[in-house]
Amino acid sequence: MTAQTLELNGVRVLELPAEGPPLRDAIDLITLASEHQADLVAIPAGRLDEAFFKLATGVAGEIVQKFANYRLRLAILGDISAHVAQSNALRGFVLEANRGQQLWFLEDREALAARLR
Repeated sequence: MTAQTLELNGVRVLELPAEGPPLRDAIDLITLASEHQADLVAIPAGRLDEAFFKLATGVAGEIVQKFANYRLRLAILGDISAHVAQSNALRGFVLEANRGQQLWFLEDREALAARLR
C-alpha cells in the first residue's frame, strides 16, 4: 500500500493513491496512519469496495467505527454521486457525516484543504 503523508492547514494527512486494490478493512490503514503520525486518512472513493456504499452490508459503519475508536478522522475523496443517487439512506449518511468532524465525503484534496481551514 503506497501512500503519501502531507500537511494540509496544520493537519497531518495520509493520502492513499487512486490506484490499487479495493479497501475492505480499516486496521491496516489505521496502522499505516499511526506509523506516519497522521491525524486524518484520505481515501479515493474508487478504492472502496462497492459494499461500502451499500449501508445494509454494515461495511461503512464498521470502517468508520474503527477509525473513530482510534480517534482518527477519515475523508473519502471523489465523485460518489452515482452511489448517492441510488440510495436515500446513503444520501442521508453522507449529509450527516459532512456535518461532523469524523468523516467527510469531499470532491478532492483541494476541498479537503478548504474544509480543514
